[in-house]
Amino acid sequence: MADLQKKATRESYGEALAELGEKYDNLYVFDADLAAATKTGIFKKKFPERHFDCGIAESNMMGVAAGMAATGKIPFASTFAMFAAGRAFEQVRNSIGYPHLNVKIGATHAGISVGEDGATHQCNEDIALMRTIPGMVVINPADDVEAKAAVEAAVKYEGPVYMRFGRLAAPIFNDPATYKFEIGKGITLRDGKDITIVATGLMVYEAIQAAETLAAEGIDAGVINIHTIKPIDEELIAAAAAKTGLLLTVEEHSVIGGLGSAVADVLASKQPAKLVKIGVNDEFGHSGPAVELLKQYGLCAENIVAKAKAALGK
Repeated sequence: MADLQKKATRESYGEALAELGEKYDNLYVFDADLAAATKTGIFKKKFPERHFDCGIAESNMMGVAAGMAATGKIPFASTFAMFAAGRAFEQVRNSIGYPHLNVKIGATHAGISVGEDGATHQCNEDIALMRTIPGMVVINPADDVEAKAAVEAAVKYEGPVYMRFGRLAAPIFNDPATYKFEIGKGITLRDGKDITIVATGLMVYEAIQAAETLAAEGIDAGVINIHTIKPIDEELIAAAAAKTGLLLTVEEHSVIGGLGSAVADVLASKQPAKLVKIGVNDEFGHSGPAVELLKQYGLCAENIVAKAKAALGK
């Protein structure tokens, strides 16, 4: 595939907020002393009266956002994934999830690709944590186009939404002129009869590249982009399982509780099939250059190809 323009989805998040701020005058943004990193500073520059820095007090920020939502506003609470899903979990659960308030959580710097920040900041557990909160929508966009569409979809949705954004620049492979985002609906990027690769976030483009390599070796691999992990597109996954009988999930997240686990739930209840999971195994990350770390943890096209061939006995 030809070289594509790249952009980190955290930048897409900041740009989308600034654009949507013009369209929705009840959209407010909260940050926890990280506006430059989460890119909400773009919104702040444009709408300073609707941007609030809560300081390094993420749990308090979630409570403030909940209060704002209770007044009819649409608040976006923004910080790193480790702080949004980790440090503030209790407040997200009890102050936002339990009363089902209309708070949108913008969690940036997720996964191994945070790189040099190391294990303490490489949050590989956030999808699992957010999936457990009743009524919480969990979205993990793959590129700039999808990220911007996801932010607007979150604004239009009534209820709590957790959105996961990355630090590493990701290839922009979706066409903004034709792309359509719908909460809870996966996207078939490639049909295949031998195996289906189900990917999310940063790993979607790697899955596309892997499928092309497999095709050159005579293996017909389908690719599905699951941008909404909760609610997940059960119908699409079950159909793929019925067609190929073999699914391979790939995610920049723990293999425990994330996309792989969500797909396994669907297979167990809807359409039994063999499943292979690629993700961060039961271990912490460590500091290092993002691209090198992704390869070290098997979060790359080459490992997807190897695992697919092994699963097919080739």
